[in-house]
Amino acid sequence: MYDIPALRRRGFLAAVGGTAALGALGLAGCAADSTDDTSGGSGSGSGKPRRGGRLRAAFAGGGASETLDPHLASLFADAARAKALYDKLADYGADLSAQPRLAEKWEANKTLDRWQVTLRRATFHDGKAVTAEDVLYSYRRIADPDQAFRAKASLEPIDLDASRATGTHGIEFVLKRPTAEFPNILAAFGAYIVPDGATGTDFDSKPVGSGPFRFVSFAPGRSALFRRYDDYWEGAPHLDEIEFVVANEESARVNALLGGQVEYAHELNPTTARAHEGKGQIEIVRLRNSAMQGFAMKTDRAPFDDKRVREAFFLIADRQELVDGALSGAGVVGNDLFGKGYEYYAADLPQRAQDLDRAKALLKQAGAENLKVTLDTSAVAAGFTEAAGIFRDQAAKAGVTIDVKMGSKDSYWSDILDSGTICCYRSGAMPIEAHISQRLLTDSTTNATKWHHKDFDALYQQAQSTKDTAGRTAVYERMQRRLYAEGGFLVWGFADWILGTAKNVQGVEEKAPANSLDWARFDKVWLA
Repeated sequence: MYDIPALRRRGFLAAVGGTAALGALGLAGCAADSTDDTSGGSGSGSGKPRRGGRLRAAFAGGGASETLDPHLASLFADAARAKALYDKLADYGADLSAQPRLAEKWEANKTLDRWQVTLRRATFHDGKAVTAEDVLYSYRRIADPDQAFRAKASLEPIDLDASRATGTHGIEFVLKRPTAEFPNILAAFGAYIVPDGATGTDFDSKPVGSGPFRFVSFAPGRSALFRRYDDYWEGAPHLDEIEFVVANEESARVNALLGGQVEYAHELNPTTARAHEGKGQIEIVRLRNSAMQGFAMKTDRAPFDDKRVREAFFLIADRQELVDGALSGAGVVGNDLFGKGYEYYAADLPQRAQDLDRAKALLKQAGAENLKVTLDTSAVAAGFTEAAGIFRDQAAKAGVTIDVKMGSKDSYWSDILDSGTICCYRSGAMPIEAHISQRLLTDSTTNATKWHHKDFDALYQQAQSTKDTAGRTAVYERMQRRLYAEGGFLVWGFADWILGTAKNVQGVEEKAPANSLDWARFDKVWLA
């Protein structure tokens, strides 16, 4: 097997996409089966796992338009539900290296343009085996040019017409160019395996996956109930059932947790965490410096189609003030690049600091004195509205007037992909090369900054095809230097990711960035 070095991280950072939706909490309690052995503890899961019970997990959701189609997964709630029902060929470990899942192993030829993948023995919830044809069908569905599935840009290097099944459990992937980090493609966000022939109408009424839980019911924007799949290839979950309930407001999630209506609350604010940490009523889990926080400037439209204006905005930001004010200090400053601490991160670039005089000069050069812009934000994510207000005040010192516009929590993440000129944004756990493929290439389906440059696309392909790590690092550094100089992401910080659980919840991984393999692993959680 050709040795591809595992992705490494020099620090612990990450988290993702977004959240939104209206929901209600009115749920009866459901205790664990009292016949099993119990043990105390919480958080990382001390004691002997016990079987039984229903865990209720509160997430912000996506409103009435929610779907269980895993190829459309975009929000944290989507990803958590997809992970419960489906599997990918690989997934990102805590260090963001690709870990085998449905793929038992992979092996490259010497030129890195053909990869042999061997599937493990696994079954779908209807008892049918997961086969090579299911994999090829899933990837071809994702790659449909008429669709905008999240993983499409990540799968682009694969020639799916030439790729073929070599047996029931074997696949030969033929690539359009040598690709050293092909396993990252298998782990791509949204690259779930579905049964051959599954269509859009199947997913919300009778979804069939190979994940640890099987479908029971789904009410978009409200709840989803899944039951343990006893024949799961990695072993049956401890829980009998997992119920995902939608609660858009952080206060609703916290109150439901405190009131015993749920046992797990996703995404708490730093002030909430401080109020309850160590007080004994609930457990607070901090994933340190996880969520990239920033503003996304649309580079294809005025005023941000002028790189001098973008640079001016980089220099307007007082990053420490944003971290202290918007995150209550629960994070570290950013430097306008994704992936601080990840492999390939351009750590040697100077840390940007506020320089209002230089910002004013750049705006004057661009003919943008007395500039007025609308900044889209929403209470959809922790710190967004606070960051918008702080940045508005910072910009005023450079003569820029910012009108803060509050968006709908239900549709914010879809609205900002195409509309407006600048918005609050956050991003998540994935290798730097995956962030580039999904968000910064001309054909990326979630290109929030409208960064469309064919020469940048070519550099990405060059990095993919470079065998040695040093050479690949050099290309990625070149790409990041350009983004640092004139990109559309103003990355001001990396926030702690905060979860809350009931005292009896065990097995929650404390070092797994959101969207990595062990985040939201409800098949590994139990109720003590």
